[in-house]
Amino acid sequence: MTQHEALDILRTGANVFLTGEPGSGKTHTVNAYIRWLRERGIEPAVTASTGIAATHVHGMTIHSWSGIGVRRTLTKDDLAQIAGNSKVRRRVGKTRVLIIDEISMLDGRTLGMIDAVCRAVRGGMRPFGGIQAVFVGDFFQLPPVTEEGTSAEFAFASSAWRAASPVVCYLTEQHRQDDRKFISVLSAIRSRNVTEAERTLINARVGTHTAAVFGIPKLFTHNVDVDRMNTEELAKLPGAPRTFRMSERGPKPLVEALRRGCLSPEMLVVKQNAVVMFTKNHPAGRFVNGTLGTVSGFDAHSGYPIVKTRDNAVISAEPMEWTIEEGGRTRATVVQVPLRLAWAITVHKSQGMSMDAAVVNLADSFEFGQGYVAFSRVRTFAGLHLMGYNERALEVHPEVLARDREFREASEATQAEFARMSQEQRIETQRSFVRAAGGKPITTVMKKETARAAGEQHRALRDAQGGDAAFARIREGHPNAYRPWRAEEDARLRERFGERANVAGLAQEFGRNRGAIRSRLKKLGLVKE
Repeated sequence: MTQHEALDILRTGANVFLTGEPGSGKTHTVNAYIRWLRERGIEPAVTASTGIAATHVHGMTIHSWSGIGVRRTLTKDDLAQIAGNSKVRRRVGKTRVLIIDEISMLDGRTLGMIDAVCRAVRGGMRPFGGIQAVFVGDFFQLPPVTEEGTSAEFAFASSAWRAASPVVCYLTEQHRQDDRKFISVLSAIRSRNVTEAERTLINARVGTHTAAVFGIPKLFTHNVDVDRMNTEELAKLPGAPRTFRMSERGPKPLVEALRRGCLSPEMLVVKQNAVVMFTKNHPAGRFVNGTLGTVSGFDAHSGYPIVKTRDNAVISAEPMEWTIEEGGRTRATVVQVPLRLAWAITVHKSQGMSMDAAVVNLADSFEFGQGYVAFSRVRTFAGLHLMGYNERALEVHPEVLARDREFREASEATQAEFARMSQEQRIETQRSFVRAAGGKPITTVMKKETARAAGEQHRALRDAQGGDAAFARIREGHPNAYRPWRAEEDARLRERFGERANVAGLAQEFGRNRGAIRSRLKKLGLVKE
């Protein structure tokens, strides 16, 4: 299924399980859906199963959102207490769309508790209280974390999942890897069918770490190995360390959640020539979460680190914000330089990253999916450098493998069924969902916004430039300067920005100056203020 087809299905308001291999565009698709909802005045609840994943989506953990916290079970008294909490009642009561990212790491029993809270708050017996539930993730990735001595229950095995009966949208395009040999190895691991041919390819990457380029991070399965290596390597560098402390604002519980989930540490300590990794996506695409580099120096005025990336780009690493958003407003924020030491990182923390290269030690793999996650972080086979691996590194969970076949078949059936719907039927279904969710038709929203923006621009120009003659002068260089933005232009701007087109190129393409492009990107929620 393509991203466009999945997005069309999401817009109908059906419960959906959005899945696919790493690099298939799950995050891109769900972000496009979030934008679509907000354009129509519908604010989704954006959550994730872990703190790290929650920071990636500017949301909160599903545990915090639902009010269940760290509970492993839910008694009747617990449910009554949570449902009686005014914040939870307000939050759950006004939600029309609930998105849960990294669903693979959410235990099925926890999903049942979330369902129970939604039903208790909203009343009735509909799954999740009638909220559209959107589950996003890949069950071949890391499984749920459980207490010692207890076995994990995948979310798809829970009664809440069965009751929600999500439509499966299995994305099949590949946007991260284009190395055919590498894709064949990943597919073999995913299908639990690693033959001698794939094993020979994997073995050829063992030992290549000794010749790997300096600055490539090592992926370990245990935190203790990561902390030890980063500390030792930083200590070897000459010169005085520079320290950058995190700042924050907002309620303490939310700030603490952001701190735990932020990949940049509360106290970042670096030196010149330190190996670092960017921990956040730059709004204009200058770097992404996982971009590697070394600290080449420090800005003479601001003091912030200057990073030379592996493709020789030189970037001043200025502080960025990690936020928790709810109901269309920012509830909590932490601010830090978006870097971390990157001589080493855990496989767990690498989930969600896209890396040019990595040195991977899987000799002590202990969990299904660890090898698959580590391998799939890297874009090309040439960028994978293995120190070693055990048999568990090449294994995926047998229960997931069996269920994956069902997911693929269900997705194909959905794709065929949806293709039989006429365009008019699809549009009417989507309009009905928007009305039921309390949203507004896009034409109403865009007309109001366009008229207001046009008036503001016209008045501002007249005041600053002295009349209509200024339009002619400015439009000699920017033909569309101060013209109202049309809905189709906004759609094209979103698409081109999603393709990582830079601001200068967008300004030329749209016939506007760079400031206008930046302003519109902010207005559309594509970049932060």
